[in-house]
Amino acid sequence: MSKRGYISRYLLILKKLKAKPFSTYEELQGYIDNQFDYQQMLDDTLNIGFSKRTLQRDIREISNIFGIDIEYSKSEKGYFINQSETENMNFQRMIEAFDMFNSLNLTQDLTPFIHLEKRKPQGTENLYGLLHAIKNKFQIKFSYQKFWEDEISKRTVEPYALKEFKNRWYIMAKDSKDNSIKSFALDRLSNLEISNKTFLHPDTYNIEQSYRYCFGIISPNDEEPQDIILSFDPFQGKYIKTLPLHDTQQILVDNEDEVQIKLKLCVTHDLIMELLSFGDNMKVLKPDTLITEIKTAHEKAYKQY
Repeated sequence: MSKRGYISRYLLILKKLKAKPFSTYEELQGYIDNQFDYQQMLDDTLNIGFSKRTLQRDIREISNIFGIDIEYSKSEKGYFINQSETENMNFQRMIEAFDMFNSLNLTQDLTPFIHLEKRKPQGTENLYGLLHAIKNKFQIKFSYQKFWEDEISKRTVEPYALKEFKNRWYIMAKDSKDNSIKSFALDRLSNLEISNKTFLHPDTYNIEQSYRYCFGIISPNDEEPQDIILSFDPFQGKYIKTLPLHDTQQILVDNEDEVQIKLKLCVTHDLIMELLSFGDNMKVLKPDTLITEIKTAHEKAYKQY
């Protein structure tokens, strides 16, 4: 069997156990058999054989390749995925990526079926190298061009973490130019060099804590988070409930007139831009300072017409 055949089978096992934890061997076998025709659409030379011996080998390989542990529960009489919340998020993203990869490979001419956004690459070709530098605490160098500047600058930084926001990836790093921790967009970064010079990661920096009460990529610095209360019309409220603005989101009111939510966030430019995008479908109820900022921005926009 081709490597693609093995990988396809591994991911079918994972998808089944995600959808139905504590599946028996017979249930896994039935699911893989039912998916065989679809998998052959992707590769007509594919032959996905499956047995109890194959399953045990697959479980070992899934652990080695994906870092996901599958165990058998005697009490539940079935197999399940043993993972933490963070591992679960990584797993979901991996499955999403594989599903997209398979879908795009169904046909060479996607135009009649899929309309893809026309955008520049996200700079993800440097993800592996950056992760390597972060884990091993290697200083890195690269060329960088800001959106608002034509000039390309050379940067030498200590990379601390990677962060994703709105389909863009950023490297959080201390810039040797002024010893400040900044975010650099990967799609604006080129000519990456990983040096052998190591650095000490500051004990005071933790990306989860730094952005705990932050929407977006702009660091709140020393600003304290505030309780923010927003009111959405019922239609927009359905989207807010299914795709929360932030993990601090709480629903306060949910009726036929409005959906009211509470957030605990620092007020940054990224947050203000997001709130303005809702237009007249949203009203800020608290705090007063944010009400003033949103109102002023809408007034300025109105005066342009």
